[in-house]
Amino acid sequence: MASVKTMLAARLHGPRDLRVEKIPYPGEPGPGEALVRVTEAGVCGSDLHGFLHGRIGDTVLAQAQIIGHEFAGVIAAAASGALDGQFKTLKAGARVAVDPAQSCGHCEMCERGAPNLCLNLRFCGLPPVPGCMAQYVRVPAHTCFPVPGNISDTTAVLLEPLGIALHTTDLSRVRVGSSVAVIGAGPVGLCILQTVKLAGGGPIFVSEKLPWRLALAKKLGAIPIDARKDPVGAVLKVTGGRGVDVAIEAAWADETVQQAAEMVRFGGTLVVVGISNHDRLTIKHSTVRRKGLTVLFVRRMKNTYPRAIALAQARAVDLECLVSHRFPLARAAKAFVLNTEYKDKVNKVVLEMGRISREEYAEWQVEHSPQAIARSQEALAEYRRGHYRTIEQLKQESESAKEPTD
Repeated sequence: MASVKTMLAARLHGPRDLRVEKIPYPGEPGPGEALVRVTEAGVCGSDLHGFLHGRIGDTVLAQAQIIGHEFAGVIAAAASGALDGQFKTLKAGARVAVDPAQSCGHCEMCERGAPNLCLNLRFCGLPPVPGCMAQYVRVPAHTCFPVPGNISDTTAVLLEPLGIALHTTDLSRVRVGSSVAVIGAGPVGLCILQTVKLAGGGPIFVSEKLPWRLALAKKLGAIPIDARKDPVGAVLKVTGGRGVDVAIEAAWADETVQQAAEMVRFGGTLVVVGISNHDRLTIKHSTVRRKGLTVLFVRRMKNTYPRAIALAQARAVDLECLVSHRFPLARAAKAFVLNTEYKDKVNKVVLEMGRISREEYAEWQVEHSPQAIARSQEALAEYRRGHYRTIEQLKQESESAKEPTD
């Protein structure tokens, strides 16, 4: 009986139950599809919701699910005639960033130019669509955006949160000289800080309770506000009691939504990006009503990847400074625990699919003879220097090595 080709994937079985397992390879791409060999994947705040609670909003995990939606990779195969996100033929070997949203393209909202509100939307990592925290994933070809050589895999991964920031900035209608407050200096909040700054906003206040994140916000040009004290009072004091033109909530959408409403001037704009743990929005009606606020909600992004790529290519934004930790896929559970507990000054966690964990390396050593290992010294040296290879690559090198002859 022929063996079934398998791959490694991080699958969520329930709250705090994330397992890296061998599962069947996704198979060759169908019409209009591409098979992506994932190189890196980011851990997003919405992934943390799923990990902690087994749901996000009212989308509940019913069975084991490959999670993750921020990723970059290499096209392993593409269907004949498949077009990428730039309407060009997608070819094997292309390095790509992948938009996780899979809109239908023909419903009312897609026709209205709002694919992020697609009535038939499928999203990578949300049931029933497999996520990207796996060695391979099959996606619609049009969600793949080739990236130039001067954009690293890590930057390509972070084009997704940058896209959220661009959509947020578009919605907010920040103009040159608009004063802005951003609540939350996580990866999305720090991307928003940079896009608002590029749009001409200023001054820009960033409120955050974790000191190391606040320090990074200051480095990126924000006026830092310590959220552990009185963030509303601090913003009102600096603005002479007026408040800011735009307040953007990019945290966990709890008491921070009310804080944002209190920071905004009369007639100003409140934009909610964060997702609530409890799927509830709490805000004083009188605050919003008496101030005559415009309240907007961010639903992912729309048509932002080409702009995000252009900004990254021009070095107009700094994305790699957001990454604090890297883990191999085999240690995905440890990565999630670290992130949810906010240990070790964590900011952004990236999983490297080609990186070998100590456990995998030990397993490989057991499986191979001393002679085979000796003939793979170059690969092992690269491993020790941090130039990681996959287990499959090491096995291929070992198996191709011939026994010495007398």
